[in-house]
Amino acid sequence: MQVMTPRGPALVEIDEVADPRLLLVLTHGSAGGVDAPDLLAVRAAALAAGACVARVTQAFRVAGARAPGSPVRQDEAWESVLRELCAGRSGLPLVQGGRSNGARVACRTAKAVGARAVVALAFPLHPPGRPERSRADELRGAGVDVLVVNGDRDPFGVPDAADATRLVVLEGENHDLKRDPARVGEVVAEWIMRYA
Repeated sequence: MQVMTPRGPALVEIDEVADPRLLLVLTHGSAGGVDAPDLLAVRAAALAAGACVARVTQAFRVAGARAPGSPVRQDEAWESVLRELCAGRSGLPLVQGGRSNGARVACRTAKAVGARAVVALAFPLHPPGRPERSRADELRGAGVDVLVVNGDRDPFGVPDAADATRLVVLEGENHDLKRDPARVGEVVAEWIMRYA
C-alpha cells in the first residue's frame, strides 16, 4: 500500500496474522531496501511468533534518493506513516525498528509514535573510522526499551551495552548481518513478544 507523507509517498508491505499480538514496523537503511536478509528473517520469525509485520520503504527511497536527507524531515515522514498504520489497529502494541539508518529513525521517533520498544539492527554508532562522531545519544534518547543487534566486525562500531536495554553482538557478522540472518530473527522475535 502507498502512504502519502509530507516528503512524498512511502510504500508499506503488510503481512497479517490471525489474532495478532503486536504490530512490528520495520524499515531499511540509507541505501538498502526492505528485502535485506536480516529484515526478511526478522519478518519471518515475528510472523511465526504472532506479530503483524509491516515493512516500510521510506519516501526518500521511493523518490530514488540514496540518502535520507534531514533527520527532521525523515522523522516527519516516518511519523505520518506510523499514524496511518496504527489508525486501524488501535489497542495493538507497537514495536518499531529498522536496520542502520532505519534504526536511528526508530530510536528518534519511538516516543512520538507511541512505540513500546525499538529494534535496532546494525545500529551505526559512528561513521566508519570516525568514533568521535558517536550517535549513542539517539539510543539513549529513545525513551523506550531498545534491543540492539550488531555484528562484532561492523565498521560503524558497536554500541555500549549501557546505551541499550539489551545488546546482542553476533560473532563474525559485519554491518549487513547476512552471515546468519535466521539468528537475527530468533533474537528479535524472542525479545519483542515481551511487549505483546
